[in-house]
Amino acid sequence: MNHLNKQHSGDRVILVSVAVQMLDDLDAEEFHLLAQSAGAEILQHIHASRIKPDAKLFIGSGKAEEIAEVVQALEADLVIFDHALTPAQARNLEKIMHCRVVDRTELILDIFAQRARTYEGKLQVELAQLQHMASRLIRSRGNLDSQKGGIGLRGPGETVLETDRRLLRIRMGQLKERIEKVRQTRIQGRIARKKAAVPTVSLVGYTNAGKSTLFNILAGSDVYAADQLFATLDPTLRRLTWDGIGNLVLADTVGFVRNLSHSLVESFKATLEETVEASLLLHVIDSSSPDMLEQIEAVEKVLREIGADVPVLRVYNKIDQSGEQAKIVYHRPHQPERVYVSAHTSQGLNYLRQAVHECLMGNMQSFELSLKPAYGKLRTQFYALNVIQSEHYDDHGNLKLHVIMSPHKLEQLIKQAHLPLEEILGERAQQFQRPLEEFEIDDQIS
Repeated sequence: MNHLNKQHSGDRVILVSVAVQMLDDLDAEEFHLLAQSAGAEILQHIHASRIKPDAKLFIGSGKAEEIAEVVQALEADLVIFDHALTPAQARNLEKIMHCRVVDRTELILDIFAQRARTYEGKLQVELAQLQHMASRLIRSRGNLDSQKGGIGLRGPGETVLETDRRLLRIRMGQLKERIEKVRQTRIQGRIARKKAAVPTVSLVGYTNAGKSTLFNILAGSDVYAADQLFATLDPTLRRLTWDGIGNLVLADTVGFVRNLSHSLVESFKATLEETVEASLLLHVIDSSSPDMLEQIEAVEKVLREIGADVPVLRVYNKIDQSGEQAKIVYHRPHQPERVYVSAHTSQGLNYLRQAVHECLMGNMQSFELSLKPAYGKLRTQFYALNVIQSEHYDDHGNLKLHVIMSPHKLEQLIKQAHLPLEEILGERAQQFQRPLEEFEIDDQIS
């Protein structure tokens, strides 16, 4: 099913980029990188332009003949178009060029097939491939399209194509059932995390923006990261402890690209549910890319398609290449809008941690707490969050703590311990009688 696996086929390919005025502009350099990521040996990259696609060949007949001559001269195995082709266009082009012709969607599917490692990822890749194949199921020999006659062969039955389509439908049904089971398992996991008040932070972004590198640093993990498109495909989740927040789940997801077909987005919705259900999205952006704005729009378009109505913090990565300074930019006081970091050099990661904390928990404040000796468990929780600045005992044997943390988290811990706010916070307990977002800015620690 994989067209481009170099290890097995060693495909020698010709790339065709067509600038069509009525369609979105494509990035020829990105297309080249996609083909390289699939393991193709690129012989030549041909560029063309049209006002609108040709219904029969997508390109003009003269250009098709020109490409056919290049195919023959270079002995190419495959021609890849940087556009979605209809089944009829692909068939007509193959007849002229006398070699296989695939489009952008098939190219991306092939990369996905090579990158998938988990059970769920492999299921989703196979389903996407079969759905794409179902619309293009053809036979090279016309006599297979009709019921064969003759002695012993007459009577009712299915054509070969009908049999193939039926088998495809059965297999796709099986895959959907298995994916749904995985989805239900994920849902149960999310329900359990919500009950335990464990937030999920999901990394999204354009492919090769540095998501996996950043994920590895934040989670202390070893997810495969490389300077190539779709280096990782499968979602990866890690539970970790974050100062001032406690336990949270960090999720790394598949990278996006421009002109990702709707069918591919649909096929990978189960994986992207970790994005839809997240408490916060870290939109990782390659700040050094000349196409940064277009890449941001491509990611936001996919997020809209999957209905990801989730708070977003933009993380401008690779500032070691772009020359930006590490910093946080706020939309409003204590409401971060974007942060500038370098996952490669670890610049600005302290700003990122602070911004994530403020997005999830709200503003940081300074509190003086009084704990009786019997409240040792609560003290242990503060230490686990790493929010204690100092402590000492008063004349009555009570522990006095100076902590800096969000009011939301403080209130949550005290109420979970079934302890009175007034006893621990004194007069400061009054501010919890009104909505936390109404706290005075003067009381906050920036």
